[in-house]
Amino acid sequence: MKPNPDQAEETEAHHDHHDDHKDHGDHDHQSHHAHMAADFRRRFWIALVLTLPILVLSPMLQELAGLRDAIDFPGDLYVLFGLSSAVFFYGGWPFLKGLFEELQSRQPGMMTLVAVAITTAYAYSSAVVFGLAGKVFFWELATLVDVMLLGHWIEMKSVMGASRALEELAKLMPSDAHKLMPDGSVKDVPLSELAAGDKLLIKPGEKIPADGVITEGESSVNEAMLTGESTPVKKKTDDKVIGGAINGEGSLTIEVKGTGKDSFLSQVIDLVKQAQESKSKTQDLANTAAMWLTFIALGGGAITFFIWLGVMGNALSFAIERAVTVMVITCPHALGLAVPLVVAVSTSLAASNGLLIRNRPAFERARKLQAIIFDKTGTLTEGRFGVTDTLMFSQDIDEDTLHRYAASVEARSEHPIARAIATSVDKTLPVDDFKGIAGKGAEGTVEGKAVKIVSSGFLREQDIDMTDSRVDELRAQGKTVVFVMIDGQLKGAIALADIIRPESKQAIAELKEMGIRCMMLTGDNKQVAEWVSKEVGLDEYFADVLPQDKAAKVKEVQSRDILVAMTGDGVNDAPALAQADLGIAIGAGSDVAVETADVVLVRSNPLDVVALLKLSKATYSKVFQNLVWATGYNAFAIPLAAGALYAWGVLLSPALGAALMAASTVIVAINARLLRLPRGNDTAAATQQDGDTSRA
Repeated sequence: MKPNPDQAEETEAHHDHHDDHKDHGDHDHQSHHAHMAADFRRRFWIALVLTLPILVLSPMLQELAGLRDAIDFPGDLYVLFGLSSAVFFYGGWPFLKGLFEELQSRQPGMMTLVAVAITTAYAYSSAVVFGLAGKVFFWELATLVDVMLLGHWIEMKSVMGASRALEELAKLMPSDAHKLMPDGSVKDVPLSELAAGDKLLIKPGEKIPADGVITEGESSVNEAMLTGESTPVKKKTDDKVIGGAINGEGSLTIEVKGTGKDSFLSQVIDLVKQAQESKSKTQDLANTAAMWLTFIALGGGAITFFIWLGVMGNALSFAIERAVTVMVITCPHALGLAVPLVVAVSTSLAASNGLLIRNRPAFERARKLQAIIFDKTGTLTEGRFGVTDTLMFSQDIDEDTLHRYAASVEARSEHPIARAIATSVDKTLPVDDFKGIAGKGAEGTVEGKAVKIVSSGFLREQDIDMTDSRVDELRAQGKTVVFVMIDGQLKGAIALADIIRPESKQAIAELKEMGIRCMMLTGDNKQVAEWVSKEVGLDEYFADVLPQDKAAKVKEVQSRDILVAMTGDGVNDAPALAQADLGIAIGAGSDVAVETADVVLVRSNPLDVVALLKLSKATYSKVFQNLVWATGYNAFAIPLAAGALYAWGVLLSPALGAALMAASTVIVAINARLLRLPRGNDTAAATQQDGDTSRA
């Protein structure tokens, strides 16, 4: 991708501290859109101001308003010529420049069509001012430039919002690190000064500043945003840690192994960059229509001129006027607004329903999607541990009491599993004599009873028999099972897993009704993946997928010649989101996933994926309808402008052509405003539910 010099200058200072992660000039196409939107806006307002006196001075409009004598003054045509020249050269410059670029690439489109129309109108009208018999088209030239600038401004605004994925990745790293010096002191140093072999101190709750190996200490480390692992991972001496992960309750000393371009995070950055650069482009319908209309304009104008002058023997001025009328009228204002107006309405409608569209071409492709790949953690699931099952081994205590006793003891612990159990009840009971059982659980006294929540390892150490097919079944699903003992007796077990979102099953069912194959990617093991897949009704799943392999899995599915969407929320999902034909980020996820995605689901609701696809189809339908209206105007107006019915006294005057043009534009505008988000199974009204668990 080519850098945008203007953007590079504006943001150079801002990016200085990210040098290890990206080049200054590496700006994507969306930054270019932001620059172009500002340029179109400036040119539109200046051209619009100049157009007002052009309309007042145009002889044709003066005659229609009956003000020809009142406004007429010596040299008025020269003033009109001067104002129109300014509009043509300043307002029309993007189209004149686009003409050469499209011809160089041999892909004539909207720019070519607009440039041909305004150049023809300007050249002919200028000739009339300086003596050629005929009528001036300056007001049509000016309004055409205004409408096209407005249309392009709206279009650029809808697609801009430059992707800051690489910046957001860099932001995951802390600004400095606590370096252990040879004399035993601790010194805070910038990350840029770190080298392999350095010893770092990571305090509880801090971000880990670099890839490394633990040399001292134990803790649980939250790597969810980097690896997709749904629960904090217990780390001890000699275990590896990843830069950007969040340390838990313990203090760690690590030896740095990877910094800068050698780090895991930098490798993810490279994957995102590669996938973004390889993203395919879509063919714009309006440009296709414009290409054909360009051929029609040039061909129609030439044929009209030849027939009236060479065949019919009319005067040169009449033949030129007919040819110019054809070429000007071929580029209706409606075509310039047909797509941008729908885009603007669609974007606004999506935003009001919690769907933020960041990449228009990708969003428009969504109507053709054949498969959707969901990340598991944080997307189909809530990304947090929760209680899914409670098993009872004794009849002398009820399930609620057992659950409350366990939650009361675990409320005193900071372990992730303990917190999940503690938050699963509304109210806990007072606990006496609490203490942790190293690596095996916790214990305390609740209402005079000795309560222990322990692992299966503790039961084996105590020679307590635990053979129950229900426990084996839960473990086969990849769930974590802990056991509850009261007064030395085994009373029950509690199973925990990453909680499945309540909306996931309905979303998958609706997508399958639409003929879309639903898949899942996860770094978790096969048992967990199979359990989630069965619970929500997926067609296919990929388990044990390493973070760096997620984009490759998306490519693998794409190799089946199907269009694929990817939905995820973590840093580890960013390359896959960029690789997919449509990247969908869950809004509650990482900033990196959000900035890499084509569409962001603000409500973190899988049902909004369904709403997104339905809106894409409805948007395309409106675009198609508008293009039919806009080009239908041409099918009617061009033959009349050429004089096809001249023998019967029917000749389309520029004024009548303008009226038809206005009517076509109004119809297109009204039709765009009628766009609605299709509602099916209450999808569009889906809102995030507040329940904190979903019992499996």
